[in-house]
Amino acid sequence: MTLNTAQARSYPDFTELVEDASPAVVNISTRQEPKSRQRLQFHEFNRDLPDIFRDFFGKPFPPPGKGNKTPAHSLGSGFIVSQDGYVLTNNHVISGADEIIVRLKDRRELEAKVIGADERSDLVLLKIEASDLPVVKVNTRAVIKPGQWVVAIGSPFGFEASVTAGIVSATGRNLPSENYVPFIQTDVAINPGNSGGPLLNLEGEVIGINSQIYTRSGGFMGLSFAIPMDVAMDVVKQLKDKGYVSRGWLGVMIQGMNKALAESFDLEKPMGALVAEVLESSPAEKSGFKSGDIILQFDGQEIKESSDLPYIVGRTPVGKQVNVDILRKGEKQTLTVTIGELPDKRQAVDKRQSKDQISSNRLGITVKTLTTDEKEQSDLAYGVVVDKVLDGPGRDVGLRPGDFITDIYNEKVDSAESFNEIVDKLPANKSIPMRLVRHGKPGYITFKITDE
Repeated sequence: MTLNTAQARSYPDFTELVEDASPAVVNISTRQEPKSRQRLQFHEFNRDLPDIFRDFFGKPFPPPGKGNKTPAHSLGSGFIVSQDGYVLTNNHVISGADEIIVRLKDRRELEAKVIGADERSDLVLLKIEASDLPVVKVNTRAVIKPGQWVVAIGSPFGFEASVTAGIVSATGRNLPSENYVPFIQTDVAINPGNSGGPLLNLEGEVIGINSQIYTRSGGFMGLSFAIPMDVAMDVVKQLKDKGYVSRGWLGVMIQGMNKALAESFDLEKPMGALVAEVLESSPAEKSGFKSGDIILQFDGQEIKESSDLPYIVGRTPVGKQVNVDILRKGEKQTLTVTIGELPDKRQAVDKRQSKDQISSNRLGITVKTLTTDEKEQSDLAYGVVVDKVLDGPGRDVGLRPGDFITDIYNEKVDSAESFNEIVDKLPANKSIPMRLVRHGKPGYITFKITDE
């Protein structure tokens, strides 16, 4: 099919913006001394997994074989954000490197030092010493809409200053590997070596950093993800100022709302973030949050989906006092919380099955009360454990032996007896919310008891 003149004119000309921006886009190569075979085994295992999000850089550090003393190398992209030599790229591009070399388009090669890295956003700030450095134009307030043209510049497979173009597919994407970045999704062709390179709009402004791809093959499949520049430049500022990044922390574990959950909580439509657990000694616990609360608004910002909350909380200054609008047992309330600082590491708590009284109920399950010692060991203040799953609604919704049940229909369950009492009073033919803890992870499910 041949394009007519009118159709041809509708496609943008990228030549000028590429000429302006490409001098500030750099090739980043690293060297790592041989250490062990562990990294190769991990890389090969990941490569065989279906449906995964990958970090991507040119040549992952392959560990040497027995007796091989050759240093390993990797390749990626980056760009210069200031004339005094600050370079921004992805953290995974330089992770574990013993030497980092930045190569400019004018063929200069400069050794870079790490100013600071942030694993959560996969960003690292480098510094090179040179004069007359080209700089990209950064826009942290760009309006980014699905359908708009964007351009990527980088070094896929080592082919320096390669240009690819496409459109924005979606914004505000939440990926399984990262809760604190609202990614820009594009269909721009991105491959190993593009990682850390810029994503530009038609004005030649950097609006994102190409960071991840979704792939089954290890190569480009039409789904690319970039870190927005407002997130990136906030990280840059903190890394410059203090060498690390601090984020706000509320201290709740949340889950999304679906139609059944919304109905069970008397919401007209699925919205907000459902609190599945309030962490001990967290800002949320100190402010009176409870499991089963639905967070509708945080500091004046509407929470349409649960994935909105981590990013908004993370960008909130530590120590700031904010109002949070919640729905609790059908009534709207406002809680005031002082935001804490997100801990560096979270330790998982082992929760194991316990034994006590056995009883049956309308759900078709038997449960046991937790003893005091078992509550301490499982880190639960109250609840029962599922012992057997028979025919009935419990089996239909996927309950399993060993599941902990802490709340039903917004009522706490503190014994097998109270569990049966609550279940006996449940209305028929209505979606009922139940809070479970399975393998240490809390969440809500819904079920219905049908009139016989």
